[in-house]
Amino acid sequence: MTALGVLLVDDHVVVRAGLSALIEGEPDLEVVGEAGDGPTALRLGVALRPDVVLMDLRLDDSAGGMDGVVTTAALLDALPGLSVVILTSYGTRPDVLRAMAAGARGYVLKAGPPDELFRAIRTAAAGGVGLAPQAADYLAREVAAPRVALSGREVEVVRLLAEGLSNRAIGSALFLSEATVKTHLVRVYRKLDADNRAAAVTEAARRGLIDL
Repeated sequence: MTALGVLLVDDHVVVRAGLSALIEGEPDLEVVGEAGDGPTALRLGVALRPDVVLMDLRLDDSAGGMDGVVTTAALLDALPGLSVVILTSYGTRPDVLRAMAAGARGYVLKAGPPDELFRAIRTAAAGGVGLAPQAADYLAREVAAPRVALSGREVEVVRLLAEGLSNRAIGSALFLSEATVKTHLVRVYRKLDADNRAAAVTEAARRGLIDL
């Protein structure tokens, strides 16, 4: 049986060591690489082509402006068939929705049991969605009361808007041209029924798309 290759992405060396020990203890799982920041994760993901990337949601974004969600979106842009599972200490509704909007196929909490993590990795690799119970509950309520659908990129643009970044700075952070950022903003304004940056941020927060 060929083991599933897992790329670990977390900015804490001790956390990566613990995760590696847990994963390597499973006969059908194998750690193929480790990254401590977004740019390294993107480079290794393209080079190693893992079956699953285990991604820290609150990845330190000081390296290239890439947190876990931005890195997830970038990886999926480069490798559309890749499966990403978010592993985090945070389980708030906006966090879950941001991660899933970016294309993640799993969301588990660091405080959860190891079996929950293993199940999420295997489920994501098989093409399913592996969720911690809390995350599944958030998504079930989202389906029951659907909100406006922004793409992963659009959510990131709004998040950076909320931080006060200019179009040029947003483009630099997301590796996009300024013209592409403007195109995303036009779509965001239309979807949120907003006519300026402040209104878009306020409405996105109201709908739970970003966390202010």
